[in-house]
Amino acid sequence: MNIFVTGAAGFIGGSVAVGMVRAGHQVSGLVRHAGQADALAELGITPVLGDLDQADLLIEQARGADAVINAASSDHAGAVDALIEGLRDSGKVLLHTSGSSIVGDASGGLASDKVYDEDTLPTPTADKAARVAIDQQVLAAAQLGIRTAVLCNTLIYGTGLALSRDSVQLPRLIHQAHQSGVVRHVGPGLNIWSTVHIEDVVQLYRLALEKSPAGTFYFVENGEASFRDMSAAIATALKLGPAQDWPLQDAIAAWGYEMASYALGSNSRVRGTRARTLLGWSPRHASVLDWIATEVR
Repeated sequence: MNIFVTGAAGFIGGSVAVGMVRAGHQVSGLVRHAGQADALAELGITPVLGDLDQADLLIEQARGADAVINAASSDHAGAVDALIEGLRDSGKVLLHTSGSSIVGDASGGLASDKVYDEDTLPTPTADKAARVAIDQQVLAAAQLGIRTAVLCNTLIYGTGLALSRDSVQLPRLIHQAHQSGVVRHVGPGLNIWSTVHIEDVVQLYRLALEKSPAGTFYFVENGEASFRDMSAAIATALKLGPAQDWPLQDAIAAWGYEMASYALGSNSRVRGTRARTLLGWSPRHASVLDWIATEVR
């Protein structure tokens, strides 16, 4: 297939694009900077210079592709509008990348026993309502002749396969520890996130491309861990002292509101059953703590 990937220079988009190349597909990837084009080409990805604000470009690329994977942003409504317009009445595939902070509770590092699956989604917080609306728009586009799916990723760990080697959440903790000499978690760090390895994410995108029913929402997860346990594992791996509590306001000052309150300071506990039952997804990596112990230096 001829696949157009947005966010091809990013962690998820780049890894998925490389996975599609390895599976034998022809892949073009949207990148914002000319300096990234040669590096993408070396990976077998045809670079397309542009950004998500260029609706005409996105429509053109979508019309010329057999499938589109939107992995540049979960929150850019204009890009989704353009991709849907380009794919309307085509029967082609649109895979949209979301994130499981849509169920995040911004607890400030406190624990929660609430666990969600694809059939029991909560009313989103005001901070996440716009993202959920985009997810719903993509799913509804199945009625416009597009084979759509939303892949809602959890905390991704592992090393990226393309230009961006690091994910979002754990590298923030590691970078902060390198800078300060102290590993910190938001509040008491009792908050729990579901997790998934990047190689298993890539496998699921391939399966969804091949056989996902139109209009299907998937949580992408294989295990979970508390930030206290992940921080302790990082401290051991870096040979630092015990991880420490960090007041939420201090974390916001360092990481910003979204990162501190949701990505690192909330609970996001989900179970992804549809990928396993509908697509036969069989992830191989189940322990983020084992990965930290063996790979973080």
